[in-house]
Amino acid sequence: MGKARGKRPGASILLEVLKDEGVQYIFGYPGGAVIPIYDALYCFPEIKHVMVRHEQAAAHMADAYARATGKVGVCLATSGPGATNLVTGIATAYMDSIPMVAITGQVKSFLIGNDAFQEADITGITRPITKQNYLVKRVEDLPRVLREAFYLARTGRPGPVLVDIPVDVSMTESDCDIDAEMDLPGYHPRIEPDQAAVEAAAEAINAAERPLFYVGGGCVTAGAFRELRACVEKAKIPVCCTLMGLGSIPGDSPYCLGMLGMHGTAYANYAVNNSDLLAAFGARFDDRVTGKTDAFVPGAKVIHFDIDPTCISRTVRAHIPVVGDVRESLKRLAKLLKPRDRKRWLDAIAGWKRSHPLKMPDNGLHAQY
Repeated sequence: MGKARGKRPGASILLEVLKDEGVQYIFGYPGGAVIPIYDALYCFPEIKHVMVRHEQAAAHMADAYARATGKVGVCLATSGPGATNLVTGIATAYMDSIPMVAITGQVKSFLIGNDAFQEADITGITRPITKQNYLVKRVEDLPRVLREAFYLARTGRPGPVLVDIPVDVSMTESDCDIDAEMDLPGYHPRIEPDQAAVEAAAEAINAAERPLFYVGGGCVTAGAFRELRACVEKAKIPVCCTLMGLGSIPGDSPYCLGMLGMHGTAYANYAVNNSDLLAAFGARFDDRVTGKTDAFVPGAKVIHFDIDPTCISRTVRAHIPVVGDVRESLKRLAKLLKPRDRKRWLDAIAGWKRSHPLKMPDNGLHAQY
């Protein structure tokens, strides 16, 4: 049996689904088109509302909550200027692959497209910076749309999803079942990597003289810390990280080179330029990392592990692509990697660390405290 509970307004149906999805906090700012949702919140003490002073803060708070907890962050704003104020936070979550559901109010359904008071085409505006977005036209569609939104936000390569709800939909009563089935026939994120691809990657890494791991935020999202460390310590391979990948390996590990690229360490960049194999895990080869792509990792073989097939070979050509969950890929890779003495490679990196240390020289010019 489903969870139909008699007729109740769309706003209550919305909050019932959020509660069922495990939402504990909503970060938002009230306005006319979401007043029915705020009224219904009084009946859902399990969901705490965090009042912000600007909608942009609500989006950034939902983003930060998701980063800190691993759960889907939820923000709420009214139509028009309230919705458009969320855009920067949504774009941030999209670029960093952070699971978020942004709920916006919209003018009444029959006013859409008439330049009504505080109307904005927020689904059109956010289409390039969301995994998916919805304009809900019928209250009966709310449970399905919300289920899909949370599923899309947290699966595959995570990201933000926007749900735009006209105020009349929030007020319309329905006895619809909140356990509605999703309808996503074209969405099948690949979790299990191809074993042959993992074996090819392991063979290439085992044969390399100067291999380097390049770790991005996908490794953090996948929670692949132990698996990464097992591979690194078994095969004695140094690791450089993107900003989003920091923390994947302890900073005091002898294999950790810190960040690479424009804002990275000199020795990480020397290692990249002198490596004969670069294995990327959950990283998208951002331009702050690569600089001129035709001069990036010259002569090195590139292996790219990522759950998002559209990221592979988009910027830097991957000689061996491996599509799938990074944690699962590393787990399989650890079984195939062979212990190897890479003292000459590690000694060269240690030399660059000594020549280009990550500290300010003590030249006597610093203020004394």
